[in-house]
Amino acid sequence: MNPDQQPSPLPHPSAEYFSWDYRLHLIGLGFGFYAGIFLLSHLLSVAFSSTYKSLIAKEKVFWNLAATRGAFGIQSTVVGLRCLTEDSALTRDKVRGQEDWSWFNVLTATGFFVFENLALHASSVAFRSFDLPLATHHLFALSGYAGAVVCDSMGHFLPMVTLLLEMSTPFTCISWMLLKAGWARTLLWRANQWVMIHTFHCRMVLTYHMWWVTFTHWSDLRTHMATPLFLIFFIGLTLLTCVLNPIWTHKKTMQLLNPVDWNFGNKPALVNDAMEGRSEAPVKPHAS
Repeated sequence: MNPDQQPSPLPHPSAEYFSWDYRLHLIGLGFGFYAGIFLLSHLLSVAFSSTYKSLIAKEKVFWNLAATRGAFGIQSTVVGLRCLTEDSALTRDKVRGQEDWSWFNVLTATGFFVFENLALHASSVAFRSFDLPLATHHLFALSGYAGAVVCDSMGHFLPMVTLLLEMSTPFTCISWMLLKAGWARTLLWRANQWVMIHTFHCRMVLTYHMWWVTFTHWSDLRTHMATPLFLIFFIGLTLLTCVLNPIWTHKKTMQLLNPVDWNFGNKPALVNDAMEGRSEAPVKPHAS
């Protein structure tokens, strides 16, 4: 070590404060809260949405999952921006820094990913379908955050920044719901689509920043992060950067040009007669 370099501070004492009993309670809280969002979405949609009532069962599940992911995306965006902009133990020590609020979000995010994986795979079994990119994404997410719960000596900077990758989910939720309601030819849907595509490009920039942090702290990360957890993070970040983000960004961009529901067999977007007159121009199909 350079004699002029100050030693890294010890992990934040919150790791000791969050006992295993407390951690399990907060994971359960995260699971219960987002399961409640899923149920609330169903109840409100049944009561107020004629579009929801017209959907098939599989689409109704996807509708409620989209709303749940959107709610989690709001939490994740707030937390991720706080991590990047606030002077905290996380930014001062990107390898070992922890805060009480970061522990809370690691644990509740773990609860969400438990719920998300259970709901996703239950839906896949019930409807005999499987979204490999999404399943891969959430499997690595659950493994990584569960690992962060167990390996309590590692810092929370990278887990909190990773949550910011969920910034696109509220706009994805709005996009799909408006598309199913027949609003795909409206300015509102197109504006949301533009913002959503921009967030996917921001995700790419964010993954590059995560690579920079990883490479500049490589030796410390290898020292303080368990090898299985490091491999999960490294492989997951590689897949996200090179495969998943490019696929999703391409699909969302193509969807702006040709509004189709690519979650359900590339169905053409429905047209709401009441909204059709508000469109600036008809949507031209994209040749493929």
